[in-house]
Amino acid sequence: MKNILLVYPEYPDTFWGFKHALKFVSKRASLPPLGLLTIAAYFPQSWGVKLVDMNCERLKDGDIRGNDYVFISAMSVQDESSKKVIKRCNELNVPVIAGGPLFTMEPDHFPNANHIVIGEAEEIMPELINDLKRNTLKRYYIARRFPDIRKAPVPRWDLLNFKWYHSMCIQYSRGCPYDCEFCEIAALNGRIPRSKTENQIIKELRSLYDFGWKGAVFFVDDNFIGKRTELKRTVLPAIINWQKAHDYPFRLYTEVSIDLSDDDELISSMVQAGFNKVFIGLETPDMKSLKEANKRQNITHDLEKSIKKLHSSGLEIQGGFIVGFDNDTPTIFKRQFNFIQKNSIVTAMVGILNAPRGSKLYERMKAEGRLIGESIGNNVDVSVNFIPKMNLNILISGYKALVNRLYSPRNYYARLRKFLSTYRLPDISKPKRITFTEIKAFLRSIFVIGLFGKERFEYWKLLIWSFFKKRKYIPLIVALMISGFHFRKIAEKISKKRISLPGEKPFLSEKFGTKSS
Repeated sequence: MKNILLVYPEYPDTFWGFKHALKFVSKRASLPPLGLLTIAAYFPQSWGVKLVDMNCERLKDGDIRGNDYVFISAMSVQDESSKKVIKRCNELNVPVIAGGPLFTMEPDHFPNANHIVIGEAEEIMPELINDLKRNTLKRYYIARRFPDIRKAPVPRWDLLNFKWYHSMCIQYSRGCPYDCEFCEIAALNGRIPRSKTENQIIKELRSLYDFGWKGAVFFVDDNFIGKRTELKRTVLPAIINWQKAHDYPFRLYTEVSIDLSDDDELISSMVQAGFNKVFIGLETPDMKSLKEANKRQNITHDLEKSIKKLHSSGLEIQGGFIVGFDNDTPTIFKRQFNFIQKNSIVTAMVGILNAPRGSKLYERMKAEGRLIGESIGNNVDVSVNFIPKMNLNILISGYKALVNRLYSPRNYYARLRKFLSTYRLPDISKPKRITFTEIKAFLRSIFVIGLFGKERFEYWKLLIWSFFKKRKYIPLIVALMISGFHFRKIAEKISKKRISLPGEKPFLSEKFGTKSS
């Protein structure tokens, strides 16, 4: 028997963390650590297994002591927290087994991690567990191929405190057929999507339901529609039937590419299955920058028409945007703002271009002698890991101004109101009994936003308007107003940040021809 501690390192405060919004619904984190929960399903039942999600609770020395091993999984944005966890484990003489995207792409950055898993762990786990039993662990475990995820087990939901999370998450597929220059997914998960069967997906949904979960479920796929034929033929019909049979207990959302807008059947099936939000990498309205990034799926589409079609079909678009491409000029900040406002992308995640290890951009910057460090993976950090073509001061100041302009109360609420004019609630969104959590969130929004927030005037104006014009939409409107409060807080935080290089303090560099600001 072994005692295993699973540790999920802390995220910094970002757009994606929704830290300021979570307080309204009394939640501690947006999502649980799906990778660790899946790995836990491989352990023998006789082993003692505990999870500490540092986004929900403190990691104490007592949690670490008494365990045979500590397993860590993380993404690049969790780099700083991961290093602190490893250091604490080293000091307490408990060996660390580290895996996930961060350790797969940057194993050389973690000399103090006793054992590192490089690549997806499914086919590695039997060997790793045997070595754990025999106390003969190797320094590295390297996946020689992308595993067949049809053999992946149901995650260990029993390790979670469900009350801490806003959403649950499952995965249908890995990999993306596209090869955007700035993205490392092709290296991490491959360009040929691999998927689970419809029976697996239903089994995972049923397992969440059996644990009492009702609410949001995020499909964490790199691109949910990467295998659309199979999706339309078997998976979505199975989800539709299951959701109908259980009175739609789950609200689903995921990540897709803009070419979803080409397929009316797929859109309809996703909406009928219970999907109401999709994240799409829209990136930029500049055609030259899209070509530079090899974003061919965006180049071949009229983005404005595609966005309007998805909104009117019942899918709210959360958009990813980037500034700092080589082809960008100082006009890009105004163009990004106008594009986002015009197309009513309420949730617009804007970041500065960085080159993650494993991406083609990373290799190009390295070949051009412009690479100066590793990307830290934080989409709201005012840092860049290569020398940009645009003057750095102009890039950073333009980015700060763009984010603050987007999330000023006046602009955010104007965007939200315009979104409501084109968005159509899906037919399956029949009124349900309002929960105590929703009532509490609404009352808190009145107190925090309506009475004391900078957006209080816009808040009341929209709330009163929606009561007469969009009464069915009020739960969605309140949720988006709460999200807007979070985004404003992040924007204010960004405006106070100083320029920094990866792993450095705010800097003064002749190489950039700029002073810290």
